[in-house]
Amino acid sequence: MTDAPKRTPLYDLHVELGGKMVDFAGWEMPVQYPLGIMGEHKQCREKAALFDVSHMGQVILKGDNVGEKLETLCPQAYSTLKEGKARYGFFTNEEGGIMDDLIVSNAGDHYFVVVNAALRHQDIPHMQANLDGVEVTEIFDRALVAVQGPAAENVVGDLCPAARDLKFMETTVADIDGVSCRISRLGYTGEDGYEISIPEGEAIRISKLFLAHDDCEAAGLGARDSLRLEAGLCLYGNDIDQSTSPIEASLSWAIQKRRKEEGGFPGAARVQKELAEGAAKKLVGIKPEGRAPARQGVEIQCTEGNTIGAITSGGFGPTVGAPVAMGYVSAGHGEPGEKVNLIIRGKVQPAEIVALPFVTQNYKR
Repeated sequence: MTDAPKRTPLYDLHVELGGKMVDFAGWEMPVQYPLGIMGEHKQCREKAALFDVSHMGQVILKGDNVGEKLETLCPQAYSTLKEGKARYGFFTNEEGGIMDDLIVSNAGDHYFVVVNAALRHQDIPHMQANLDGVEVTEIFDRALVAVQGPAAENVVGDLCPAARDLKFMETTVADIDGVSCRISRLGYTGEDGYEISIPEGEAIRISKLFLAHDDCEAAGLGARDSLRLEAGLCLYGNDIDQSTSPIEASLSWAIQKRRKEEGGFPGAARVQKELAEGAAKKLVGIKPEGRAPARQGVEIQCTEGNTIGAITSGGFGPTVGAPVAMGYVSAGHGEPGEKVNLIIRGKVQPAEIVALPFVTQNYKR
């Protein structure tokens, strides 16, 4: 017998708004609303969209030298992360693969970490076992919503002026209509926007205040996926996993210079070797020439007909107006402009390797 999917604090709101609910990572989540995936995607790119991301794991780390201790598990520089700043990172395993990616914020008297929904059962024990003297607490009494898009600053800022002052990857605690919330300027769409941690009892009321803004509509998992794909952002389990190294995944930008040089994290030997000599494969953007989208698992061949890799994420890019995909190709391939063939349903479809992202990222720096 499988467990019934869990529900987020916004479940009743999703139903009220006509959300089509699906099981996602053990949670009942809206894949789309009556506006439809294309409409929700466009809404986020042009105005603002509200996403429920309460299924993600919210974790508080308390203790001495938390940042320094996190550096023993992650190749990021967290000991030098300033208060009020957030940083993207990942846990690596002993083989140099990515265990999960995460966002770490220095919240002053504690660090606030958001991990992927499907991997909280792995990540939290991992931190508890390895962060000596650090209290690791998953919080279950708060919702997490993302307001994303060029109008996000007005949607959130009209209710919370402090939100306007944040720049990309900054975080603060501020009141939204009398409710103390953690507001971080970041997200997973390539657009400007916020992720907001709200006490669960107030989550629907605050979300409705955002949705009452003329420029804000609810959006589901379908649009979240097409938005992050166009923005060239990796999805754990598709584009990155336990066997993929950060260098293969084109994530070396997320490892600060000091950590690249010093090592001192799990799998550092492989990561440093690949930094020096190159990796066996790399993640690239791929644009199919036809109208057929290339889904995960589609074979990538060079023009001579040899297999050089596979698609990890793919679909239709509504902003691009054409299919877009990401995938791995073997070393010696992957320069933007290189022509490749995709084997879609047994047919050869021409495609081109392109630089990521497919759309310009509009973060407020």
